[in-house]
Amino acid sequence: MRSSRPGVHDVLAPLCGHLVPFTAAGVVLAVVLPKRRLAGGPDRPAPPGAEPGDRRAGGPEGNGADDRLTAPREYSGRMTTGMVSGPVRFSTAGLPEAQRVALWEDHNATALIGLRCRSLDDEVLEATEINLQLPRVHVARVTGNPHVVERTRAVVRQLPSEAVACYLTLVGEAFFYHDGGVQVVRPGQLIVCDADRPFMRGFSQGLEELAVKVPRQVWREITGAEPVARPRVIDFGTGDLQARTLARLAGRAVHPETSRPVDEDTLLDLLAGVVTGRPAALSAVHLAMAKAYAEDHLSDSGLNAVRIAKGIGISERHLSRVFAAGGTTVPQYLLARRLEGARALLAGGGNPTVAEVAARCGFGSAARFSHRFKERYGVRATDVLREARAADADS
Repeated sequence: MRSSRPGVHDVLAPLCGHLVPFTAAGVVLAVVLPKRRLAGGPDRPAPPGAEPGDRRAGGPEGNGADDRLTAPREYSGRMTTGMVSGPVRFSTAGLPEAQRVALWEDHNATALIGLRCRSLDDEVLEATEINLQLPRVHVARVTGNPHVVERTRAVVRQLPSEAVACYLTLVGEAFFYHDGGVQVVRPGQLIVCDADRPFMRGFSQGLEELAVKVPRQVWREITGAEPVARPRVIDFGTGDLQARTLARLAGRAVHPETSRPVDEDTLLDLLAGVVTGRPAALSAVHLAMAKAYAEDHLSDSGLNAVRIAKGIGISERHLSRVFAAGGTTVPQYLLARRLEGARALLAGGGNPTVAEVAARCGFGSAARFSHRFKERYGVRATDVLREARAADADS
């Protein structure tokens, strides 16, 4: 018997006219929490269409083993449930146009969550997904041109995800249609839903999203509650440091070019804090939040341990212990990050002066910056800038 519930064409037309257009690409964080623990295995085959990553927003968070950079691996097989040793990439680019939607649906059914996909205006689907399977957590980055995805009752029956899904919008807007109505998810908003209740999502001018997939039992453990019966929207953009840190850690784990290892416990504790409002408890979470706060304020020459501790709600003494456990101090970390940022700006060439770079990176004195830069890298800041400009002139 055919369901009387509206389908994609019944909903899409009236909704799209009321959506504010994306910027160049929508960016969303999707956190998907399955009910069962995934079976483990060393490496698993990954999907067709693997390709090298293009450079996107993101950057280093700190020093040490946890900051090792890796690039997503290329694969040409089908992704199955299990574990991999690093991010893998699937893309529809280069695949037969008539098969792209089917291959994209097949990949998501095995790698993330089963969906039906439709392009807008019969446009050829251009979509890419970077997947990283950890022991309990699945992290993914998804990009695509304008399209709609739908998880119908039939899809749920055929491909149960047994999951909670959280979509964290970073750039752009998307509509979320469910049995209780329609919600527009704007930048700085997190929507939490049961992934085994039918829904539809639409991206009128494209999307980019991150995904984290965790067993439902873990959801109960970290939140102390059952999955939400109806979608819930949480604002995080301006005030919730835990949510910003969650997005930063998940995003860096599946960065298109320079992915970084992510600690599952930290990610889960951050997620729990976001959905329950509880303060973070783990020292690793405090460290991640301190680094995120520092990243947001590196250009401020007055940034110090006192301000960071106050900004994330812990004592200065505890902050010092957290950094010491990682083999560094707050001043050392701030200096290292500022020098890294300055070196990147100088190596980029262009027209900035050394003094301007120093100020942008939080150095109150250009002379102190130049001294520290030479001390760290063994070359003068002016020489790095001069070489970059010469390279620009030759290109």
